[in-house]
Amino acid sequence: MKVHNFSAGPSILPDVTVENTAAAIKNFAGTTLSLMEVSHRSKEFVAVMDEAIALFKEILDIPTGYSVLFLGGGASTQFCMIPYNFMNKKAAYLNTGAWANKAQKEAKLFGEVVEVASSKETVYNYLPKGYEIPADVDYFHITTNNTIYGTEIKYDMDVNVPLIADMSSDIFSRPVDVSKYALIYGGAQKNLAPAGVTFVIVKDELLGKVDRQIPTMLDYRTHIKGVSMFNTPPVVPVFAALQTLRWIKEQGGVTAMQKMNEEKAAVLYNEIDRNPMFKGTIINKEDRSIMNICFVMTDEYKELEKDFLEFATSKGMSGIKGHRSVGGFRASTYNALPKSSVQALVDCMKEFETLHVK
Repeated sequence: MKVHNFSAGPSILPDVTVENTAAAIKNFAGTTLSLMEVSHRSKEFVAVMDEAIALFKEILDIPTGYSVLFLGGGASTQFCMIPYNFMNKKAAYLNTGAWANKAQKEAKLFGEVVEVASSKETVYNYLPKGYEIPADVDYFHITTNNTIYGTEIKYDMDVNVPLIADMSSDIFSRPVDVSKYALIYGGAQKNLAPAGVTFVIVKDELLGKVDRQIPTMLDYRTHIKGVSMFNTPPVVPVFAALQTLRWIKEQGGVTAMQKMNEEKAAVLYNEIDRNPMFKGTIINKEDRSIMNICFVMTDEYKELEKDFLEFATSKGMSGIKGHRSVGGFRASTYNALPKSSVQALVDCMKEFETLHVK
């Protein structure tokens, strides 16, 4: 039986990424050594890092004056690195989910945090609109895709202060106008690589403006100067990221990814809206994520939630159980998930309907 991987992260990766990384773990670049045991300063791995950075810039059309970094520590470490490097006195945060909330909580250790808007009171089931960003803040932080709750900001904002975005779970899913951002960051374990590496895109000229001293490892300039090799980088995830970046380019880049992802999301959302047994959790359809599709049983069939999860699992649907704070179901439809898997889930929902709806 084919297993369809809807896991929210670590998540599905392109077959070629898995295959090439597995091969390199046995024999990297013809060295007869494992990727896990070669020097990160060997010419073979330096070539991997250089190509990964170059492809990152090419695929996202990153302007001159920005650096791409591959760091350790996960996106959660960025929650403190960002205010360390960018906040002098005050920053603004949009609270749209658990990770956005954690990011602003960390920033409060460094100065004043203005929460411009929040959807926390309704379990983050919509994206706030019509808020004002104070003109005197050092930066404005957003989380573009909210993995747990299923909302997504699908456009690049125009703001009058430096814009910083956590794009952990929707990077490379659509074109991005990087010039509108001071910094973009994210954990790689959704659309790029296995867990263990974090990407950062940062506008160089905005660094070095804070008054405080910054610990060496938490200063972005350290890693720019060291080309992501000030200390030993996570070599296996970086190698895997390179394989995924090559795959994205071969598929037609982020424009092709966006088209494919919108088609997949439409197939599943159409079934959620049609099927009397299910309903979406997001109030406004325009706020719905195309990466993490969250839904629950309708009130009439609520008692069948466990039965559907067991039924879907028996049909090969893996990772569709919703986050504990939301319940229900979550289908993560990242770049590498084929449309056939989405159709398999839809077919499963239809079959369950025929068994229970008379």
